[in-house]
Amino acid sequence: MRLILGSASPRRLELLAQIGVVPDAVRPADIDETPLKGELPRAYVERIARIKAGAIPRADDEIVLTADTTVAVGRRILGKPADRAEAEAFLRLMSGRRHSVMTAVAVVGRRLWMRSVRTAVRMKRLSEEEIARYLDSGEWQGKAGGYAIQGRAAAFIPAVHGSYSNVVGLPLCETAGLLCAAGLRAPR
Repeated sequence: MRLILGSASPRRLELLAQIGVVPDAVRPADIDETPLKGELPRAYVERIARIKAGAIPRADDEIVLTADTTVAVGRRILGKPADRAEAEAFLRLMSGRRHSVMTAVAVVGRRLWMRSVRTAVRMKRLSEEEIARYLDSGEWQGKAGGYAIQGRAAAFIPAVHGSYSNVVGLPLCETAGLLCAAGLRAPR
C-alpha cells in the first residue's frame, strides 16, 4: 500500500518521520475550512478532516491520511490568524488561561477510520514585551491559535495534559493505530 499525505504541513511530515513513516506522495486538499455557525471545535475538526479525506483522489493501492487541528478557548475556535492583529488577539485571549488543542485524523483505505484527540494546554500570563517579541518573530503565521509550541512559544507553556504531538499538529499514537488498522505497517 502507498501512503498519501493529504496535508501541506511540514510539521506533519516531520512528525510522521519520527515514527518511521514516510509518505509516498503529498496531495493537500483544497477545501473551504470555514467553521459553520455555532459549530463546536471537535465537530469542526472532524468535519474538516473527513472532507479533506474525501477530496483527495486515490488509487485502490493507496491510503490517504488527512488531519485538521484547531485551538479552542471554550467553544470558540481559534484557527490560523489572518494577520498580526488577530494573532495578538488570540495570544491575549489565551494568556494566563487553559485552552484545548483538537485534532481529528482521518485515514481512508478500504473504509474510513477516524480519531479525534484533545490536549489541554496552559499558557502562562504573557507580558506586553513577550507578546510583541513573539509577534515580531512571525512564527505565529500559519499556526492554529497563532503559536507554535515546538518553537519560541515553548517558553509560554508550563503544562500540557495529553498528547504533545497533537499540539504540534498530529497525535502520533492515534495516527499510528489508524495507519495500522488500514493495513500500513511502519518501517522497522
